Amino acid sequence: MSLRRITISSFRNILSANLSTGGGLNLIYGQNGSGKTSILEAIFFLGMGRSFRSHLSQRVINTDADNLTLFAQLLDGEEQTKIGLRRHRSGDIEVKINGDKVKKLSILAEALPIQVITPESFALLFEGPKARRQFVDWGAFHSDPQFYQAWMNTRRILKQRNQLLRNQASYSQIQFWDKELVRYAEQVTLIRNHYVDSLNALLKGIISEFLPQVDINVSFTRGWDSKTDFSQLLENQYPRDLATGHTVSGPHKADLRLRVGSLPAQDALSRGQLKLLVCALRIAQGKLLKQQLNKNSIYLVDDLPSELDAQHRQLLLKQLTETGAQIFVTAIDPAAIVDSLLSPPDRMFHVEHGQVTVIE
Repeated sequence: MSLRRITISSFRNILSANLSTGGGLNLIYGQNGSGKTSILEAIFFLGMGRSFRSHLSQRVINTDADNLTLFAQLLDGEEQTKIGLRRHRSGDIEVKINGDKVKKLSILAEALPIQVITPESFALLFEGPKARRQFVDWGAFHSDPQFYQAWMNTRRILKQRNQLLRNQASYSQIQFWDKELVRYAEQVTLIRNHYVDSLNALLKGIISEFLPQVDINVSFTRGWDSKTDFSQLLENQYPRDLATGHTVSGPHKADLRLRVGSLPAQDALSRGQLKLLVCALRIAQGKLLKQQLNKNSIYLVDDLPSELDAQHRQLLLKQLTETGAQIFVTAIDPAAIVDSLLSPPDRMFHVEHGQVTVIE
């Protein structure tokens, strides 16, 4: 799976760009604010229907435009897929795959699996369980076709249950929803747990290359006491849930814990080590997808040289290129990437004031 061409219109400061991309490493360089990160963001937007830099999608639309348009040609073996997306300032979004309208953005994510490594990726370690839960759910979504619907049902039931709690409903009114919640929560948890077990098998080898002197333990917590029956827990915690107005425990509180000894990884490692750990997580996730579905992710790596010395830049690029996946890397100085590669990039693009130039 790789992008062979991407067209970007009215996306941030990129008014118009048409990139013919290489199947291996694509290097995008330019000064800060030039628009190089916007290319990565546009690819992500095409695969997820949202930005990795802002929760407000309207902000990515160029200030002089009413909408943005993205188009890409994907190649998977001999099979070619065309994806188009238009996002209006009003919030409306139109998506087409091979000319057919698509209503669910989850179909985009399935068609275009993307791994992002950016300065914001530290959120995976610093910003609480939500980012780590999303990381696990990305893999669970791709590895098990039953996960998406089970998780959507879980979220729907939690929303209904929380509304009843805010309305001070009696437990007899909530009990029906609890039976459904337990059923889907157990399904979601089983898939998540199985995915993390599979991921760990790959992750340990990559971490040992990146951080050979550090013993990192990765474990999954399901969101409630593993020794307690969830159905009984919901009943016992009803008074507390009623007081807070929401469900305190459950699969919506699941987490991926990364520890060095007794300390959380973010307290035990340096910034450079943390970046390598995040990269190891993303690379392992992409490799597992390849193992399970014979499908490559597309890696988007923003500002790769920052906080990494030459040795670790070389090690990271070696790991990325060995995945056999398509990679988009940004840097201010192209030499910081080129000098760390064993062979030249497939394609090089220079970005200045939103204008993209191919470097032959």
